[in-house]
Amino acid sequence: MVQIILNRLDQERRAVALQMLRYALAGGLITLAVAASYWAIAEFLGVDPMVSLTIVFLVFSGISYLVHGVFTFKGHGARDRHHVRGTRFIAINILGFLVNQGFVWYLVKHLDGPTWWATIPMVLFTPLLTFALHRRFVYA
Repeated sequence: MVQIILNRLDQERRAVALQMLRYALAGGLITLAVAASYWAIAEFLGVDPMVSLTIVFLVFSGISYLVHGVFTFKGHGARDRHHVRGTRFIAINILGFLVNQGFVWYLVKHLDGPTWWATIPMVLFTPLLTFALHRRFVYA
């Protein structure tokens, strides 16, 4: 009985580790693309940084949903009730968007820093938050 439980825990740990690796790869590329796009639109096109992030969020949310559903969390959780999963995905992405907007507002608007300052927490903090929430609430 104990061996069965230990095997189950080991399988779960491996599954989480693989998902984290796939998330680091796919999510990392998406996150870098989001941060770079936000910065480029704000810096080179002269778009307000908060508007720039909004544009980028709208474009990359659909890409992110497809990539994470097909690649990152493949084989994890049920794949029925797409409307529920999609709604939860959007809710968590909006939370990540609001967190990132907070970074933009504080670092760029409030502290009057360069637009690239906000990309640091966008890349280092927000993906950790959204991975945990996506795994728990979207692809469970």
